[in-house]
Amino acid sequence: MEVWEKSETIDPEVKAYVFSLVSAVGGSSSYDDTYQVGDDAYAALQDILRWLRLYDEKLNRYDVKACLASANLVQNDLLEILALWPEEAQSSPLKAKLALACLQLLVPLTWPTELEDDKTTVNHHRHLPHLQLAQVSYKRAVLHYEHAQILRTAVRIGLPSMVQPRRERSKRDEGIMKLVLYLFRNISLITQPQLLPSQGDENEISRSSTISAFATQDVFTLLLTIGSGAGDEFQDQDTILLEILFHLLKGVDANKLFMEEKQMHSEETNELQSLMRREKAMHKGYNRHAPSRHNRFGSMLWVQRADAKLSTVSGQTSIVDGDATLLQMDQHKRWDKPKFRGKQTSTPAEQADFGEKIELDERARKHLRTFVEDFLDSSFNPLFSSLRKAIEREAERVGETHKRQYFYLIHWFLRAENARHAHRSTTAAATNDTPQENTFAYVAAVLDQETFVLLNRHMQRSFDEKSWIDLQATLLAFTQILATVKLMAESKDEDDQEIAENIQNRIFYEEATHDRIVQILRGYTNQGFAYLDAVTECVHVFVRMLEGYSKVNADLHVRSKRRARRKKNAAANGGGGDGGPPEDEAEEEREMFQVVSERKFDFARFSAKFLSQACVDTFLALLHFHADLTPEQLKRCHRYLYRLAFKHELAILLFRVDILLLLHRLIKGPGGLSPESEGFKEWEHLVQQVFRRCVKWVEKPSGEGTAWREMSVVEMLFSKVPNTVFFLQNGYERVVEKRAPRAPAELDFKREVESQMRVPVVVSLLLEQGKGDVLGWLKKEIERAVEERGAWEDEREARGEGESVAPSIFLSPDTNERKTQLFRDKHLRLLLTTIGMQRLGLAEDVDASWIIPSEVTSEQLKEALEAIKQTEHDPPAFEEGKTAADMLRNKSAARRTEANTYNSADEDGPGSGSDGELEFPPNLPQSRIEGAEERPTKRRRLTKRNHVELTEAEADERAAERRRKEKERNSRIKSKLYVSALDDESDAEADAEFFRLEEERRTKTAGEIGKALMKQREGGDSGKAKKGRKKGGKKRKNDVGSGEDEDEVMRSSSPVKKRAAVFEEGSDVSDVEMAEADEERPLDERPEETPSTSPMQDDGLPLTEVSVNIQGSSDAMAKGAMPSDDDDEDDVPVRKAVARRSVRAGLIIDSDSE
Repeated sequence: MEVWEKSETIDPEVKAYVFSLVSAVGGSSSYDDTYQVGDDAYAALQDILRWLRLYDEKLNRYDVKACLASANLVQNDLLEILALWPEEAQSSPLKAKLALACLQLLVPLTWPTELEDDKTTVNHHRHLPHLQLAQVSYKRAVLHYEHAQILRTAVRIGLPSMVQPRRERSKRDEGIMKLVLYLFRNISLITQPQLLPSQGDENEISRSSTISAFATQDVFTLLLTIGSGAGDEFQDQDTILLEILFHLLKGVDANKLFMEEKQMHSEETNELQSLMRREKAMHKGYNRHAPSRHNRFGSMLWVQRADAKLSTVSGQTSIVDGDATLLQMDQHKRWDKPKFRGKQTSTPAEQADFGEKIELDERARKHLRTFVEDFLDSSFNPLFSSLRKAIEREAERVGETHKRQYFYLIHWFLRAENARHAHRSTTAAATNDTPQENTFAYVAAVLDQETFVLLNRHMQRSFDEKSWIDLQATLLAFTQILATVKLMAESKDEDDQEIAENIQNRIFYEEATHDRIVQILRGYTNQGFAYLDAVTECVHVFVRMLEGYSKVNADLHVRSKRRARRKKNAAANGGGGDGGPPEDEAEEEREMFQVVSERKFDFARFSAKFLSQACVDTFLALLHFHADLTPEQLKRCHRYLYRLAFKHELAILLFRVDILLLLHRLIKGPGGLSPESEGFKEWEHLVQQVFRRCVKWVEKPSGEGTAWREMSVVEMLFSKVPNTVFFLQNGYERVVEKRAPRAPAELDFKREVESQMRVPVVVSLLLEQGKGDVLGWLKKEIERAVEERGAWEDEREARGEGESVAPSIFLSPDTNERKTQLFRDKHLRLLLTTIGMQRLGLAEDVDASWIIPSEVTSEQLKEALEAIKQTEHDPPAFEEGKTAADMLRNKSAARRTEANTYNSADEDGPGSGSDGELEFPPNLPQSRIEGAEERPTKRRRLTKRNHVELTEAEADERAAERRRKEKERNSRIKSKLYVSALDDESDAEADAEFFRLEEERRTKTAGEIGKALMKQREGGDSGKAKKGRKKGGKKRKNDVGSGEDEDEVMRSSSPVKKRAAVFEEGSDVSDVEMAEADEERPLDERPEETPSTSPMQDDGLPLTEVSVNIQGSSDAMAKGAMPSDDDDEDDVPVRKAVARRSVRAGLIIDSDSE
């Protein structure tokens, strides 16, 4: 090639081959100017497809596509061939075959061209503009082809494959369906490039033209069919349908979609008037300083600044107005911002911009409204359920862009459903008709718990990865879900209200959602206006809904998750011998886990998280666009600043120069809000109050002269630090009361640990925890104490002082850390206590001292020192794989265990001896009885959430009551420890002796009672006795089976008083009462022959019969001492919870049921 020859961008041989194949496809006839298909048209189309695959795709070039664009293959050949296949010739196999071949070429030629940084070459940049313009011409030709409906022909190509059941479809059928859908996706995606010249009318390829063509050529019908069968008949086509819907609906205002024609004209008129007002206000502000014919010659002056430098300012306005002079100086300042030399963040594609606005014509709006209504009624739930499942299982067909489009379409369709619901309600109210059926069930697929989990997970991941476009999509979806739930809560249908209540409870129950919203608001830097609008709208809606919900539900609880360090289980494997590789152990120690707790929600505490300077800056960044904001967006900023400055009294965060300047210009200009705009009065009042408070803050009286004013002026240049906000507000530091340190839990040894093993157990535990330095310091202190105590003992022995008391020895911590360790380390405190040391001071006193008391001798200290040294060289081994930690327990648990076991009483209680001790120890606990493990465990009773805590007095009273009942129960226990099988064996001699003694006691008791009765009758009380006998006969049965309360009364009185009371009333004296009266006799008067199983140890008197009444006694003797019918319940001792005496065969015996 010559030096001056022009270089070709495409290989000539490639270009020749491609053009020859294009000419072989077909051409215009020379006879009638109709298109004639070539003899080898199908083979030529297949060869062109191979060139695209094997040359362009394999070599990553655009040469073949550029050649096909230059040859006008699409307009001159492919569309002509598709037009030759009319609906009447549907059964022609040759034409169907050619149409499918044309479709196979149309899809790659209209495929969107995207440049990837790691694969982009010079060839791509050379051909890309030409190919983008060619695709625009392809779309114009497909949508507006004169002789046939190309899109309808594509639908006809895919219908034979769609009618086949899913299980009977072949891979070819699936491929044809994807080709058809991809063609529709490409047509809806192609737009006019912004930086390239237009080659025709842009309205021909606008969104309105695309929607109208899809509606008239049955594309929407096909999309509805696939959408309604998503997840069933059309499982793999859901993502392609998602892309089509996204590119059709992106940027379309859903609220305008459901407006009537008159409402639409009124809305457009209002928008026009708003724009005209803005323009008028802009001109008004400009005319204040606009040049006139009197100052057209201009002027120039110098302004001397504080640093003695001169600045040149032109214009006569600078002479008369000092503010205008300074403003003009500021406008002429230029800041050469340094270039960012780090990694540039990739700019989002034009198709991913969610903030664009698309206006539709009336015809397209009607078509799209019909399609959206049909889609909501039939296809929304199946399609979005299928997409959610595919995203959750990470199917291969789902990409990152599909997730973004999924959340954006949730936002769009929910907004459309809300607009449709509002339109129907308005129409029904205007015509006095009954409202139509509730339509919230049509969008139920995105209001379930699975969608919320997916949304929260994707939102958190997008925020962590700083994928702002994905985060913007999730915020839009979340905001619209909240708006839909709010609309459901305001519905008159009770079912909708209940569903809305449950959804709000699920959303607001997770505190992680609250924290995530706060973090997203704080994390705004410079992500663009669309992202800023989405963030602030989400925060505004979320906070207002949460505030209203917390007011209605005063008992709202949230689940809080806090990170906590995982507890080390260092001694689990006995030193880590078989605990796995050290890398895994280190990884487990570094691992963190979530501690989940439930607490009552406090809205004031939650709203305080939005009061940081970063949150304020985010809303102020939105307020900087006040000239372009809608009244709703301005109201959003106003509500936040009002809540900040007046509800939370944090107006000081607004006392910054740039913020005050923005608020001033917002009202006074230049470039501020129009006085005629909506909400101007509210903004004016807010700004006025903020400046008033700022002046009061600067002029705040202080005893330090002008120091406060100077400090305030300096602070107005910077953002407020949270640590200094309180001081700047009040003029003094916040007084924070330190919480008293809490003493660690006291430890104790388990019962099986012997006394000589206690010191080695604690020392081995300290060694396992890596606290050898503590043991080294303790050994030095003990050695010093041994020397001092030994010297004192030698001196005392030399002087012969026998009863002198040794002085206490104080422990001296070597460092402050050691001093803190003596207070916080519970294992070290247990070791010191075990050795015999004592701690002086209160339990909460950090500076309390440890001493070695006088009672500890030098020999005891030497033994403890020797035990520590021996344990360091030879740690003890424990049975059954236990560790030293397993030998310890909390002292509180030990106290509870002792309370449930045998405990000697200090005071005399029911059934206790003269020394206050219980007669028998309690039985063994159930856990120590054989077979107790096989019994089913009792269920724990769940406590109520709103449990009322007791006061200390009530708790002490209940504890005393429990101890009294426990003591009383133990007093009636007949321990099974003293019952054995030998008790059932009989001895003839022992039995004869027993019955003889019993007969003597019975005779003696009867004589004593007879004498007492005679004395009472002589006293003249016989009448009362007769009356009492009538009553006593009726009460006798109840007296014998008296319960716990009557036993208490009888036990509390003396024997003489009890017998006198009985005889005075003339009632029958039961054997229980007599036995209790005899129990009060001294122990030395009780016979030794009384068996240990009997609680009655009388003074040798014979046992009484059931009744001491003379008539009853003789009847009982005549019947062989058999009880009467009234005493049937006393024949056999019955196991009951209440302790009582049982009567059998005239003898008093104690029931062993306890």
